Amino acid sequence: MEIMTVCTGNICRSPLAEVLLATRLADLTPAVHSAGVRGLPAATMTPEAVDLAVHFGVPEDVADAHRSRYLTEGMLSSPDLILAMTRDHRRAIAELAPARLRSTFTVREFARLAAAVSDEELLAAADVVGADAGDRIRAAAAVVAAHRGIVPPPADPADDDVIDPYRREWEIYQLSAQQLVPALAEVERVIRLVTP
Repeated sequence: MEIMTVCTGNICRSPLAEVLLATRLADLTPAVHSAGVRGLPAATMTPEAVDLAVHFGVPEDVADAHRSRYLTEGMLSSPDLILAMTRDHRRAIAELAPARLRSTFTVREFARLAAAVSDEELLAAADVVGADAGDRIRAAAAVVAAHRGIVPPPADPADDDVIDPYRREWEIYQLSAQQLVPALAEVERVIRLVTP
C-alpha cells in the first residue's frame, strides 16, 4: 500500500502527516511519502514540526531524516490514497493528475466523509477487488469519494483544511496538529478496517 501526503513547502504539515502515518501503520509496512506543491529542495522539517512528531510518538531520528520534495505528476500515479492538507493543494493535485480525483482528498475531508460511511460498505467495496492491500484502499477511497455531495459540506469550507503554521507562533503549530491528528486517526481506522 502507498500513501502520499501533500502540502505547500513539504516541511511542516505533509511531512508530519507522513511520519505519523508511517509510524502508526508500521505493522502494515506501508510506503508513505510526502511532497509540496511548492516544495523546497531537500529542506528538513521545521523544529516545531519535529517536536510535534516526537510528541505524537514518532522517533526523533525518523522526523530528522525528512527532506522536502517538489510534487510532480509522476509521483501521483502510484499512491493508493493521496491526502492534501488544504483544498488548494487538492486542486493542484487534480490539475496535475485529474484521473486520481477519486483517490485524492484533503485529510480532514477524508475523515469527515469516511465517518459517514458504514464499515460494511467499505468492506464490501474492498472485498470485491480481492486481497491486495493497495487495491482495497483504492476501493475504499472510491466509496468515500462517492459520498461527496451526499454528506453535507462543513458550514465553513476551511474546516476541510489544515492551517499552515509555517513561520508562525507555536500556538498555530499546535492548532495545526489539533486539526491534523484526529483526521489521521480516521485515515488509520479506515486503512486498518480494509487491510487484510
